[in-house]
Amino acid sequence: MMNEYKPPPHPQEIFDFTGKVALVTGSGSGIGAGIAWRFAEAGADVIIHYLRSQEGAEGLAARITATGRRALAIQADLTRQADVAKLINAATTQIGALDVVINNAGIYPLHSVIEMAENEWDSVIDANLRSVFLCTQAAARSMIAAKMHGVIINLASIEAHNPAPLHSHYNAAKAGVVMYTRSSANELGPHGIRVNSVSPGLIWRHGLDQDWPDGVARYRKGAPLGRLGRAEDIADACLFLASPGARWITGIDLVVDGGILTKQIF
Repeated sequence: MMNEYKPPPHPQEIFDFTGKVALVTGSGSGIGAGIAWRFAEAGADVIIHYLRSQEGAEGLAARITATGRRALAIQADLTRQADVAKLINAATTQIGALDVVINNAGIYPLHSVIEMAENEWDSVIDANLRSVFLCTQAAARSMIAAKMHGVIINLASIEAHNPAPLHSHYNAAKAGVVMYTRSSANELGPHGIRVNSVSPGLIWRHGLDQDWPDGVARYRKGAPLGRLGRAEDIADACLFLASPGARWITGIDLVVDGGILTKQIF
């Protein structure tokens, strides 16, 4: 059988990604950059995708290659199928067959339900949900052609579970990512491809304390673990889901939020 059970590696080897190839979308900055760097630290060769963050993407690629790993920065508009096809083709031909694809790219604007324009709704759905569909489809086709038992991880959000104000488009898109993940896991499992999602809580970035002091304070107070998340917290969740340690896990959404969703909301 194609997915016949095989004994797992030794626990000390589970997070060794040496010889593996990982593509991380939206990794020129923020959470994506943290994920890409962490996979490189674990031994993977990394494709760093960006749309506008060219300087950050190329700088990260240089840092990774300095460690002895291979890295490649590629620009693409993930809402365009032709661009996604070019991204996957460039990644596989220049670095190698994909073992891991992490769909992290997205946007996070604020618009009210009443005032939101149609194009504002469309842009958020396209960037956060359509891109996941296009990248998952293209990556899965590539993995199947290469006979790879690959892993796809989609970045959702705690807002898929508990909606935030002025984010009806974002909330809907991320809820769609969670269900699309489950659907993809169901269909791609027979091909040996696992698909899971990660739902981050509030992740710290430079300037956040100044931009949203009230929200930061409320999150720290509300989270049982008493702090905001960091990019490496999300990266390590992705490392786990991509590793043999998660070999019998597919179709789940892993919430990484310091426990904020344990709080009563009424």
